[in-house]
Amino acid sequence: MNRTPFTVFITIGSLAAIAFVLWGLPQLGVYNRTLRGRAALMEAESTRQVRVLEAKARQESAQLEAQAEITKAEGSAKAIAALKQELGSSEAYLRWLYIQGLQEQGNTAGEKTVVYIPTDGLVPLPISEAPRIK
Repeated sequence: MNRTPFTVFITIGSLAAIAFVLWGLPQLGVYNRTLRGRAALMEAESTRQVRVLEAKARQESAQLEAQAEITKAEGSAKAIAALKQELGSSEAYLRWLYIQGLQEQGNTAGEKTVVYIPTDGLVPLPISEAPRIK
């Protein structure tokens, strides 16, 4: 057999390639798993941070909505107190409130408006019913 430098080079190169494959592929697998693990950890941390920020935003929103409701209630209380003072009694205020409710109901229903007239503290009668009851 004639061993030429080319066949020796090919043989040594093949052995080196086989040695690299036998040593390098397991190392490459470990490296890839390490990278995937780091990526999963970073994704989990990012997701946790997003959830924390969303929870803080919901908390701040709830606090601001609660403060708005308190402000609205205080304003309503002041308006009610002013109306009671202007109308003179709670009964007059309740009658006024009842009439306002009827007006709002009539405006939102889109139907014809029925006018109710309070009668001697009894149940109010619609005008259309008044002639019938005599």
